[in-house]
Amino acid sequence: MKLDIKIKHIGVILLGMITFSACDSYIEEDIFSDITSENFIEEGTADQLVVGIYSTLREVYKDYNLQFLGTDLFTVKGELNSVSAVNDYFGFDSGVGGSLWSKNYNVVAKANTAINRYENQISWTDSKLGEKAYGIAQAKALRGLAFFNMVQQYGGLVLELDEPTTIRSDYTRSTEEETYAQIISDLEDAIPDLLDAPETGRFSKRAAQHLLSEVYLTRGYTSFGSTDDFNTAAALAEDAIGSYDIRSQSYAEVFAYDNQVNDEILFAVQWGTNGLATDQVNTKHSLFMNQVANYPGVNRTTTPYGFSDFNAMPTPFFYSLLEANDSRDEATLHRAILADGDEPEGPDAIVAGDTIVYYPKVALSPTELAERLDRYWVYQPNQYLFGQPDNIPGVNYLYTLNPERTNFPIFKKFDDEIFSETTDGARDTFVFRVAGTHLLAAEAYLGASNPSAALTHLNIVRERATGVANEYSSVTIDDILNERALELAGEANRWAVLKRTGKLEERITAYNPHVQDHGAFDASIHLLRPIPSSELELSDGSLTQNPGY
Repeated sequence: MKLDIKIKHIGVILLGMITFSACDSYIEEDIFSDITSENFIEEGTADQLVVGIYSTLREVYKDYNLQFLGTDLFTVKGELNSVSAVNDYFGFDSGVGGSLWSKNYNVVAKANTAINRYENQISWTDSKLGEKAYGIAQAKALRGLAFFNMVQQYGGLVLELDEPTTIRSDYTRSTEEETYAQIISDLEDAIPDLLDAPETGRFSKRAAQHLLSEVYLTRGYTSFGSTDDFNTAAALAEDAIGSYDIRSQSYAEVFAYDNQVNDEILFAVQWGTNGLATDQVNTKHSLFMNQVANYPGVNRTTTPYGFSDFNAMPTPFFYSLLEANDSRDEATLHRAILADGDEPEGPDAIVAGDTIVYYPKVALSPTELAERLDRYWVYQPNQYLFGQPDNIPGVNYLYTLNPERTNFPIFKKFDDEIFSETTDGARDTFVFRVAGTHLLAAEAYLGASNPSAALTHLNIVRERATGVANEYSSVTIDDILNERALELAGEANRWAVLKRTGKLEERITAYNPHVQDHGAFDASIHLLRPIPSSELELSDGSLTQNPGY
């Protein structure tokens, strides 16, 4: 079987030779010529194996479908009767979503190679033993991250821990319980040798504590978990938070383009404007937006907003969560689309800087709506989906004149300053933030029957957003899920969070409009993703499929 966990066998070192960069700070990778595995692998160059693992994470965190679609927060941009297997579970089969498997197993393969070479092939002098331990710790932490990304989606995995050097077809899946045990083992092995303040872009001790907190938290909900898992998760989250106060900077400051390396970020997949061309191909700016270039006065190549490359948009439920005093609204969304060029055609002459479309947070009165429609299109909160509202007679901006049929406030917090349409982005992808750690702590304390401690962490996140201390007076899992929606939309894996809390079916049925129209979700099937059909076909029958696929 040609499993992706064994792919990258002998040539894995050369495949890892990609410069990995981070805004203005970089994990530098040397460029070698005439490289062979024999002359490359020695203690002075061994770190390049670890850097290669980090570079592989870029593809993992550019794979968006299984993280966001089919949830309460995100749906597809088509008509309500349009079908999307990932979003509405209609026609979901083993041919869907396999890239998450292959991309994460690429990380595992590179981590296994690095660990093997560090432990068994490189001769280390006594003065370099600390570097040896540090390299292995990073590889184990990143392997644990990849396994965790997969176990939430697929259940039990193939726990291959050796460097792949031959093609095999006899892989078997471990149980989900065994998979969690391996992830915990990797992270607990790694944490003592990780650094508190490493070079920008590397996995820190606190990042590993955040990840391990989420692993224990997720296991706590399973049939083989326990209350002790929730207690352990809470303690690890406290360690990861440390002394940092998220209220020391605003939500907008966290996402400022010139502040991507800041104290709230525990770990980010990094991109940059220097190094090789591969340093600048992030696509995060293309998420959760419509094709703004369809509007008059907004040019495809010069728009400051980007170009849509992901068939997803926020649900009306997401927008409904943003209250009047929540500063995350302005930092997260573009509620007005401005022209970036002149346009003599259309309802009236447009010059650069003119408002083209406006999305009010609260519905406008009929009088104000008509007044504004003389100057630009306005879409009310109940119109943030595919469709064409009825024209308002006598105004300049008739809805029938707008060529874009899906209109909604597009995302702002992932805006890039260097991109070319859908790609060539240089913004870092935040993976773990301390605000998210507070929300892990809140959920863990709630699971451990300590609502007072849960409330403390939930209110810290809320206070940063609204300026109101102790805004929550009680806490439920739905409160935490709603706060996660506002704080971490488009960052954290929403599908996995809903699954672990047992809220997936309830929330997609209540809030995902396409699921409401024709959803086919079946909890006996769809709480696990199918093992990719390509892997099953190449196996000798030893790799088993998840039930129902």
